[in-house]
Amino acid sequence: MTDGLLRAAVGVPLNAAAALLVAPLFQGAMRRLTAIVQSRRGPPIRQAYFDLLKLLGKEDIESGESGVMQRFAAYLAFACTLALTSLVPMGFPAPLGAGADAVALIYLLTLAGMCTLLAGLAAGSTYSLLGVSREMMAMVALEPLFVVALVVGALHRRSLRLDAVFGGSVYDVGGFPWSGLVMLAVMALSFQAFVQRAPFDIAEAETELMDGPLMEYSGPKLALFKYAQMVRLVVHAALFVAIFAPWGSGLGAPLGWLLFWAKVSLLVLLVALVAATHARYRIDQAIRYFAGLLAAAAVALALAACGH
Repeated sequence: MTDGLLRAAVGVPLNAAAALLVAPLFQGAMRRLTAIVQSRRGPPIRQAYFDLLKLLGKEDIESGESGVMQRFAAYLAFACTLALTSLVPMGFPAPLGAGADAVALIYLLTLAGMCTLLAGLAAGSTYSLLGVSREMMAMVALEPLFVVALVVGALHRRSLRLDAVFGGSVYDVGGFPWSGLVMLAVMALSFQAFVQRAPFDIAEAETELMDGPLMEYSGPKLALFKYAQMVRLVVHAALFVAIFAPWGSGLGAPLGWLLFWAKVSLLVLLVALVAATHARYRIDQAIRYFAGLLAAAAVALALAACGH
């Protein structure tokens, strides 16, 4: 018990600090790669840090329908994202992995997404409400995919504990891991949508909805939302690696730690490459795409229930 408390007391702040430090770095690297693909010079990699500092130093102007709800949504989004870092391996086992289950992870991921809906509703503008409607449709179609991925792993390990679900549990079957491979394909094809990057940045759509749900935000509140979005990219990438590509995680430090971050970095750069080379989907195109992935996920769940 004492060892577990000590591990959590040390690991939780270290995980949060690691995610907070590397998230703007990844954002800067993605911008730079996008600029290279589009034959532009682009901003320096450290620009994301300067952008956050600039927003945090600006006046906190409230122009929405409910200032209280706007502040609450911004703080809650950032708090949920920080809480997620304690449940996700960051090169080492998750600090609270043995004391939490997949239900808590799903709850926090969903709550973090709902904060964007609260933000748009509190803003109350036409563009914000349109962004909220798109975000809601995307959430309804996307969230079940991640739930199925965790349930497949839980069925194979006969446990909902995160330390059991992580570590390639989707492949843990007696024969060929059909369910795990199907879910790997489903999550790889939907990962761009989970991190809200083109061609699935439909709710923001800067050239169409002018940042959608966050249109009425500025200053520190906008900084919190932007920072939370950056950290969520790191969290989703870490979750993907922990569930579907855990190979090498058992290696000792620092080799295992370096290998983990190398896989996360590769996944982030692939996200940037796809975003730079694909046009944004319409909402109806995205929903049809998600429906196909949901059908494939249902097949994977049936295979997992049959022991495959």
